[in-house]
This record gives sequence, C-alpha cells and structure tokens, in this order.
Amino acid sequence: MRDDQRSGCPINLSLEVFGDRWSLIIIRDMMFGNRRHFRELLSHNQEGIASNILSARLKHLLELGMVTKADDPSHKQKAIYSLTERAIELVPVFAMLGAWGRRHLPVSRDLSIRAQLLEEGGPDMWEAFMEELRTQHLGTPKKPGARSVFAELQEAYERVLAEAG
Repeated sequence: MRDDQRSGCPINLSLEVFGDRWSLIIIRDMMFGNRRHFRELLSHNQEGIASNILSARLKHLLELGMVTKADDPSHKQKAIYSLTERAIELVPVFAMLGAWGRRHLPVSRDLSIRAQLLEEGGPDMWEAFMEELRTQHLGTPKKPGARSVFAELQEAYERVLAEAG
C-alpha cells in the first residue's frame, strides 16, 4: 500500500480514482459521445463542466493512465484524447450504473435509452462495445463482421429524440 492511500480496499482505491463527479462523466463522454478533443468535451457536456475543471480532470486521468493525449494529425494546435484499456474496461461498470439509475432515479427517456440497451444487451454487447472502443481509441484492427454498438446506441438515442419531437 502506498503512503497516500487510505487502505488497500479495492472499492476505496477505485473511489480514489473516480471519487470526483467529473472523471466518470469525461470518460462517459469519450466513450458514448466519441468526444476526443478538449473543445468537444467542454461544449457538448450536458452537465456544464467548467474549462478549468475539465483541464484538471483530464490531467488527472492522464496521470492515472485512463486516457492518453496525442497531437491531432488533422490540426496542429489540437490534441486528441483516447481511452486506454483501463478506461475501456469500465463499460460493464457504466452498464451497471446506468441500469441502477434507471431503476431508482428519475431519468429521462432520451438520456437513459443507451443504458437500457446496454442492460438488455448484457455481457455480449458490452464485449462488442469494448472491442469497438479498442479499434477507435487503441487502433486495434476491426474484426470482420463486427457490429457497431456505438451506432446502435446512437440510432436509439436519435430515434427517442425524434419521437419526443
């Protein structure tokens, strides 16, 4: 155990990584919204994260090895953020958090449809989504015939928005 840790409990240690409100929200936006640039993360965040908080949390996530940062080849002054394997492996956690929230909290239909699909899709869908994220963020080759869970989730979200009118 390191001196800066309160205990060796896995729940405590996980909360030391994700215990603030914004870290999981940033990972969520990268994972489900494919937001990879600072400006996208800032301007498309529904919870209204401040730029200084976003900057600090991205730095923290970089230090923890949850995300990486590289120069964006399409624009010299932009950086592109990518999820690491550690963050990608949070897909089942997000699925379970979303399922719990849908059951116990007053969620909106449009913002909970992805959680519903992930819950209903179960581990097979989670694994397919993690494989897709590995292709997007880590550059692993796409498997022939692989499904696009990202597209399925996005289509469902857009369908619910259209129904709401």
